[in-house]
Amino acid sequence: MTFNKDKYSNDLKLKFLSYAPITDASWKLVEDIIEFQPLKKGEILLRNGQIAREIHFICKGALRAYITDKEGNIYNKNIFLEGYFAGSKVSLLQQKPSNFTIEALEDCILIAINYKKYRELINQNDDLKNYYIAYLEKNWVIEKEQREIALVMENATERYLDLLAKHPDISHRIPLLHIASHLGITPTQLSRIRKTLDKNS
Repeated sequence: MTFNKDKYSNDLKLKFLSYAPITDASWKLVEDIIEFQPLKKGEILLRNGQIAREIHFICKGALRAYITDKEGNIYNKNIFLEGYFAGSKVSLLQQKPSNFTIEALEDCILIAINYKKYRELINQNDDLKNYYIAYLEKNWVIEKEQREIALVMENATERYLDLLAKHPDISHRIPLLHIASHLGITPTQLSRIRKTLDKNS
């Protein structure tokens, strides 16, 4: 698979800069620990029970994180699209087996960041430390709380519209059963919502 590494590397840099200023010297250190990783649709990035060693930035494509219960039922924990980081933060931080699986829903191009080396850079460089703090605050405090509130306060239609506002093409790219699971509803409920919205549009 051929792709523009410079463009995707710059996309990652812009992602970092969207949270905090980073010097060119620090960015060069980050570039030294990244690797490009193509992933085919249906391939597994991280298995349930596997200890995560890397965090992945999605340059192109879509992934889902899913949990399988004791009865074999599958629940989508999250859907990741371009511009997002995917991985098991708990597994990375604690070096314990992941509780979920991450699978490619489309052909993907990822940037793999060695987490051990990444943490060393954060500890040694204040600008990267500031980025890391800002990233955690936004994604693991603010957005996590907003999503938890939305699950209680918003109805399924509102949650679906919120998802479409962030990712307008998601319903054309990802099977509806995965979107429904992500929203905490059944595929039948999602079909009804989509039909109602179509009628009212």
